[in-house]
Amino acid sequence: MAQVEAEVVVPVEPALAFAVSQTTGEVRYRWDPFVRRQHFLDGSTRPAKGVRTATRSRHGLGMVSEYVSYVPPSHVGMHMTQGPWFFGVFAGSWRFTPVDGGTRAVWRYVFRCRPAWLAPLAEHIGTRVLGRDIERRIAGFAGGCADPVVLAAARRALEGRS
Repeated sequence: MAQVEAEVVVPVEPALAFAVSQTTGEVRYRWDPFVRRQHFLDGSTRPAKGVRTATRSRHGLGMVSEYVSYVPPSHVGMHMTQGPWFFGVFAGSWRFTPVDGGTRAVWRYVFRCRPAWLAPLAEHIGTRVLGRDIERRIAGFAGGCADPVVLAAARRALEGRS
């Protein structure tokens, strides 16, 4: 299985960093360069273990994913349940740990491509493409952690007023 990872330290506490990472709608689109559209499925209105989301990437690809873990403020994990034909497996995890002056965020994606005969080449290419995407995405997250509009929305969510 192939893997890509990126990390950044942001100058906010873990609870707020986690809340930024879970923003939705227009606030999410302010900082997340990967997501073009995203919404909850099955009547859900908030993230939680077992909740599914539909995401359309800026590349135009669609994916349905399910939260397999949701443990504020430390980590969140998801796996693809439907998506592009070339992914046999796709999963991601985002971890948040306190450090002096803020939070260390480590984001990781693991994936397996298909068909099997093409997987070595596809995973090599996928590592490069997803590696660039995850770097851009975590840089956007860092920008979101400095954006007053995003921070205000994340604070409201923490207070239960999202």
